[in-house]
Amino acid sequence: MNTVNWGIIGCGNVAEVKSGPAFQKVKHSALICVMRRNEEKVKDFAKRHNVPNYTTSVSKLVNDERVNAIYIATPPSSHLHYTLQAIQAGKSVYLEKPMVLHSKEAHILLKALNKSNVKVTVAHYRRNLPLFTEVKSLLGANVIGKVASAEIEIAQSQSANLIAKTDENWRLDPEISGGGYFHDIAPHQIDLMCYYFGDVAKIKINAIHDSMSPSDMVSGEVEFENGVQFKGSWNFAASEDSDRCTITGEKGTITFSFYSDEIRVETTEKRETFKFQNPKHVQQPMIEQVVGYFLGENENPCSVEEAAVVTEIMDAFCGIDY
Repeated sequence: MNTVNWGIIGCGNVAEVKSGPAFQKVKHSALICVMRRNEEKVKDFAKRHNVPNYTTSVSKLVNDERVNAIYIATPPSSHLHYTLQAIQAGKSVYLEKPMVLHSKEAHILLKALNKSNVKVTVAHYRRNLPLFTEVKSLLGANVIGKVASAEIEIAQSQSANLIAKTDENWRLDPEISGGGYFHDIAPHQIDLMCYYFGDVAKIKINAIHDSMSPSDMVSGEVEFENGVQFKGSWNFAASEDSDRCTITGEKGTITFSFYSDEIRVETTEKRETFKFQNPKHVQQPMIEQVVGYFLGENENPCSVEEAAVVTEIMDAFCGIDY
């Protein structure tokens, strides 16, 4: 493989700006076919984005000999089925998050992948955005000393716009999304904690159910093998909006938001603020790494094994045992 020739399954809102155009801008990468069940919409997407081929059939795209890699950008309920199809066809896969609906599906995917020679990367693209890579660099430089804890607090009122809305609002249908808004945004946040702090030692179940759906309020704790204690809480029926992650070390704190452009570092010696700007297509830095991985030039930027840990944590936080 000298060039990654992409086919997209599901050219909807995510593929429109966040990811789709990036496949044509990355070196040694080309977007040659897109698929959507609605012929009028897929034809329009192909025309506007200068994609030479389109289809309404998943099978036709997966089995197209010109396509050697598949980007799966459909809702989570179809992720496992389409990924297994791609693996069967010997095509590499870039798979949107959440990777699958739950841990049971993650185990099925891992088993199939381990029996194949196919490469699969999960789209936890925030790992490669400037703000979050800087957080990792600050941690690596020991700016706040040995880290003791990390805490995420997400609260969203009905008027907030953190969550992508669709006409069908499928994110609130557990059979399609896996749960609710928590399953839409928490994968990115939990993945970053695992990316920063390494292997998980213990998941502490502390799910809040009461009379509400887990999609409204979820919380839990994780202990990492390096001793870092992580606590997260998500509330999608809040009266006020909040979006904050605070990492506390022996010398100070690193604070940032998942939806803003700055990091604040406070230590015993000084206070600093760093500002960042995302690229137009926020998945492009990740897609560059994915293309490199598929071409054998670098390691997998986010493996199925790593994403399976995120799935396990999410299941535990929601009180689901697989």
